[in-house]
Amino acid sequence: MTVSIRAARPGEAGFLSDLALRSKAHWGYDTEFLAACRAELTLTDAELAGRRTAVAERDGRVVGFTTLEGEPPQGVLGMMFVDPRAIGEGVGRRLFTHVVETAAALGFTQFTIDADPNAEPFYEAMGGVPVRRVPSGSIPGRTLTQYLRGIPG
Repeated sequence: MTVSIRAARPGEAGFLSDLALRSKAHWGYDTEFLAACRAELTLTDAELAGRRTAVAERDGRVVGFTTLEGEPPQGVLGMMFVDPRAIGEGVGRRLFTHVVETAAALGFTQFTIDADPNAEPFYEAMGGVPVRRVPSGSIPGRTLTQYLRGIPG
């Protein structure tokens, strides 16, 4: 099955925010943890274009999304979530490839990724290099590995 990538559409922010929480929950986080993450994982329709939100679809169904934020030359992969039913089926790889291609076309030379521990092996497989620990945007005292991904020029 082919995964296609398109820009997020107005009206999709609520659905994408719910997808982000379902994806995060896939890793066994409890209700309290997920509640603490809700604000950080919530998109608004007004943010979709500015955050360069891209949606992955398969057979007409949304199976993931990502955001590429910031201005060249330094960007941020702000969010990347795959529907739990599609994890392990190549959707994340397709979304990541889209981010790299988009970043290159826009003149970015690199972007950072603040990775959930469960996503670290994926980002390393995608060429991310761990550079430091950064504070979580949701959980006081928690730190995440920040990765740097160069963009081939």
